[in-house]
Amino acid sequence: MPSQQPHVLLVSFPLQGHVNPLLRLGARLAARDLLVTFTTFRHAGLRALPDDGACVGAGAGRGRLRFEYLRRRDAPDDPRRYQDPTDMLRHVADAGPSALACLIRRQAGAGRPVACVVNNPFVPWALDVTSGMGIPCAMLWIQSCAVLSLYYHFYSFPEAFPSDADPDAPVAVPGLPTVAADELPHMVRPEYARNLWGDMLRAQLGGIGKKTVSWVLVNTFYGLERSAIDALRSHVPVTPVGPLLEHDDRRDGDGDDDDLAAVADDDGCVAWLDAQPPRSVVYVAFGSLVNIGRGEMLAVAEGLVGTGRPFLWVVRDDSRELLPEDALAAISGKGKVVAWCPQGRVLGHDAVGCFVTHCGWNSVAEALAAGVPMVGYPWWSDQFTNAKMLVDEYKVGVQLPAPVTRDALRACVDEVMSGPEAAAFRMRATAWKEEATASVADGGSSDRNLQAFVEDIRRSHGKGSRGGSRISSSGNIAKHLNSIDVIP
Repeated sequence: MPSQQPHVLLVSFPLQGHVNPLLRLGARLAARDLLVTFTTFRHAGLRALPDDGACVGAGAGRGRLRFEYLRRRDAPDDPRRYQDPTDMLRHVADAGPSALACLIRRQAGAGRPVACVVNNPFVPWALDVTSGMGIPCAMLWIQSCAVLSLYYHFYSFPEAFPSDADPDAPVAVPGLPTVAADELPHMVRPEYARNLWGDMLRAQLGGIGKKTVSWVLVNTFYGLERSAIDALRSHVPVTPVGPLLEHDDRRDGDGDDDDLAAVADDDGCVAWLDAQPPRSVVYVAFGSLVNIGRGEMLAVAEGLVGTGRPFLWVVRDDSRELLPEDALAAISGKGKVVAWCPQGRVLGHDAVGCFVTHCGWNSVAEALAAGVPMVGYPWWSDQFTNAKMLVDEYKVGVQLPAPVTRDALRACVDEVMSGPEAAAFRMRATAWKEEATASVADGGSSDRNLQAFVEDIRRSHGKGSRGGSRISSSGNIAKHLNSIDVIP
């Protein structure tokens, strides 16, 4: 018996920073009574993904998420393919198309044909597969709309960007402040623009408005990036649906047992925070990929101790050896070092007063949604642009000079937490928190955008049973968005 619910298949690149926002989007779609299946190439580096074939609660008793992973047809998957990100990219591009096509056929054979595929960056082959099978496709853009605009304009007007002949040229695009060359995302800089990552991104963004891509969902909210969204919308059907937050529907403790297990797996972080004074803790995390090196790890340790403030520092297992034992001994009793923590809950805790971050977009969006000022320390990809925006546009923090030193880190933390501008940083961060909360609340701009996407899938699903399955054109989407984004 075919499923009566429209079936949405989420296809993620297998990095944690890609998986997390797509899962959060999936939870919101499942809560709106869609059948949602998540897939990627599962490997040991991805944290806490359910088993193949699992079906888990999407939050507050509303809907469930299915998990069915991509499989190689020719041989068992080799874990070594996922140890280096570029090797992973090559492997996924090679094995992905046939694995996705097989998965989609299995869904149809099981009576749950796929009505729409939602992918995220670095899986352009998903567009080719869905186009060939006549299935509509949307994209979840997991970085900011500002960064999306820079990529769009770079691929459309490369002469306006730095080149080998003029590598330091600043960039001006509609809706954004002027961006210096060293504030640009890596993949629009001359030395990176033609590597494999750049080629994959170029191919994926080239599918917008072509093949089957009609919706570009963005993990942002209209009030935060109003100018960038309005300027880009005449070219790209950008649809803000964020911020996509961890456990955003379960903060009252009404989640399923699966979610409660994640709460318990926090290495004592929440209990430790409960014992700290309000706004006293410096939270430090550099994401799932960045390794800052032994010398800078030592500088961070000394700088945190030098602040005289309690701190919670996430040092991943693959980075722990970079922190000397004597440094660990020196910080014992002054702070807490953990391999992982539930970042959304940590940022939302009243004890946290400052976030030292690598400026990955997931982290920046979560901090803004929690109202926490930041010290930015960008390393690669979009992080330089995000750091510029949080300092110059959102005005919620400062940027730490590279390479980090003990004294510079201490000075930046002091500036954000107790300097002359500290109250202003906190006030603006609180204002962004309020706007983010309003955008995802019932009837908020992101909530209405997501509901419009769901209704479009339902219409397409109904037409599909009668011989047509095209999701709305970009022109119709633009009319809808222009009518609802005016109200936060």
